[in-house]
Amino acid sequence: MSNGYEDHMGGDDGKDSKTNLIVNYLPQSMTQDELRSLFSSIGEVESAKLIRDKVAGHSLGYGFVNYLNPSDADRAISTLNGLRLQSKTIKVSYARPSSDTIKDANLYISGLPKSMTQKDVEDMFSRYGHIINSRVLVDQGTGTTGVSRGVAFIRFDKRAEAEEAVKNLNGQKPPGASEPITVKFAANPNQAKNAQLISQLYHNQSRRFGGPLHHQAQRFRFSPMGVDHMGSMGGAGVPGNSTSGWCIFIYNLGQDADESILWQMFGPFGAVTNVKVIRDFNTNKCKGFGFVTMTNYEEAAMAIASLNGYRLGDKILQVSVSWNLVMSRNRCLKLSFSGHSELQYHSLSQVNLREKHF
Repeated sequence: MSNGYEDHMGGDDGKDSKTNLIVNYLPQSMTQDELRSLFSSIGEVESAKLIRDKVAGHSLGYGFVNYLNPSDADRAISTLNGLRLQSKTIKVSYARPSSDTIKDANLYISGLPKSMTQKDVEDMFSRYGHIINSRVLVDQGTGTTGVSRGVAFIRFDKRAEAEEAVKNLNGQKPPGASEPITVKFAANPNQAKNAQLISQLYHNQSRRFGGPLHHQAQRFRFSPMGVDHMGSMGGAGVPGNSTSGWCIFIYNLGQDADESILWQMFGPFGAVTNVKVIRDFNTNKCKGFGFVTMTNYEEAAMAIASLNGYRLGDKILQVSVSWNLVMSRNRCLKLSFSGHSELQYHSLSQVNLREKHF
């Protein structure tokens, strides 16, 4: 999954720098000013940059600090590397210039035993190369020490190291696992998509997209339209170009849910162009559902597979593809209420849902 990491590595001249540092595992709440202040305690900082999601604006958990003096950079590594900040242990090292050998070295791992910690995952993968950063997705509903969702991301120092990990670990059973794990390269939004392959993937994943709540659909007032129904909507075929987006339906949100929660949940999986929480016209409280539009199919598929059945507070979410709508990246989803009886969606096509469905 591309998050801008490759776009910011190293100096403008493309040479190794002994003053430019990359800082990983920063707390989500840490600001750019706080980053600069922390490293200024070591020596004079020429620049400090916290890397943020280009669409959502939230911190991606890493940044860059450039010192005027190489000795200060060296001292910052020895002093601040391993420093505990809030619930994070930061990693400080020299930044490297961007090159093809270090791009696209990010892996997506699924099917991990719930008992595996981030350290366990790093120990399993570190034999294949130097790990830049890693992340195990946990259920936020259980707090900072929550239960793993069995999904992780690992970024290696070099593409060749990531390839070696895929070759050796994909389809293997780690200790404590009952099923083989899946290890593959995380989706790159710039890769061209094949429409036929995407359509096939939809059908192959349809049962998984239904998720653990599929058998409980009758108790919900509205059941998200699944993959099997998409062909009956009369829309266009599944597109495979970068100008379209994928509309995702999220059901069973709490009354206090807002757009920022959806940004935080879906942002780590890829580029999000639009989020919308549907609110009650009178109370302005969330009506229990919302929509997210993502630009890339594979990233949307990862988000759906990982977040469907996810516990948010005391709610179990249903996450699925929302019909066969192709959302224009230049036209945000517009929602308007007509009294209390009808919710209208205006896009390339229009779908009306009666209140009785909700």
